[in-house]
Amino acid sequence: MKRLSGLTLLDEREGDGRVAQIGDRVVYNMRLYLNKGDEVSRNETQAEHVSKEKIRIQDGVTLIDRTVTLGRREVIAGIENALIGMTVNGYRKVRISPHLAYRDRGLPELIPPHAVLVAEIWLRVVLEASTVRAQ
Repeated sequence: MKRLSGLTLLDEREGDGRVAQIGDRVVYNMRLYLNKGDEVSRNETQAEHVSKEKIRIQDGVTLIDRTVTLGRREVIAGIENALIGMTVNGYRKVRISPHLAYRDRGLPELIPPHAVLVAEIWLRVVLEASTVRAQ
């Protein structure tokens, strides 16, 4: 993983599929924590509002299939940069500095301003850029 200032690789397990690159549409799951260890429990809340096809239960934990196109800034910079270079079925755990996350804004009632985050990310699917339709 290319080191972006403010993004620290804590753990990684290689997958067995295609490498995610800028322009690819990817499906991933994520658990997000504050640096002190408290989980930002968005998955359970969001599971009430998404179709059942996008929900995975893994080891008793609810995970949401999230889909983004890399390079379009559809997710915070720390997550997007962690996804780039991952392989399908791979896992990364990264520490994300505030300037690659929610900066001084935070997310009301979820993430305080200037928060350092830790994300666990599982890459599920990579669609090549050529298979992505213009929207």
